[in-house]
Amino acid sequence: MSLAEILETEVAGEIAAIEQQASQKAGAIIAQANERAAALTDSRSRLLANEKAAALTRARSAANLDTNAQQLNAANTLQSRAFVEAEVQLKAIPQHPEYQAILSKLLQEAHAALPTAEAIEANPSELDAVRQAAQQLGIHTEVRANDNVLTGVRLVGAGGRTSVQNTLLGRLQAGRETLSAQVSRLLNE
Repeated sequence: MSLAEILETEVAGEIAAIEQQASQKAGAIIAQANERAAALTDSRSRLLANEKAAALTRARSAANLDTNAQQLNAANTLQSRAFVEAEVQLKAIPQHPEYQAILSKLLQEAHAALPTAEAIEANPSELDAVRQAAQQLGIHTEVRANDNVLTGVRLVGAGGRTSVQNTLLGRLQAGRETLSAQVSRLLNE
């Protein structure tokens, strides 16, 4: 074999070795790139999945909040309607035959709280019923009209410095907080 052939064989062997090394390095680089790409893809997928889960949680929370707000609003509306209806019903009570007994009880309670009253005030439409109740209870006090007193009586002390009002509408207003809790409980059942 000639020197040229020997050199050519050696060069070909070195070229083959260099190509093999380059191919191995390229394979390793490609494998690393594929691993990084897979890791990056997995990381991005997990990130997107977490973001999606967080967005769904926020959406559910917002929907629950909205639902609760709507339910609360509806309950408040129903509760307001219930109190308006109760006021309407109470304002109609003076037309009922049993109102005389109710009025007598209201007057008796107010008189017990202010026995030295110099006047009994009542709505002009209820004056006769109040006079009758006062007479039955043995209360001999002036009875006078007051348009602001509805469904009951107001007793005025000496000089107008003290007064006691005992009306059905006043009792509804005084008990509104307690009644509101009961109405809410009933609406939620």
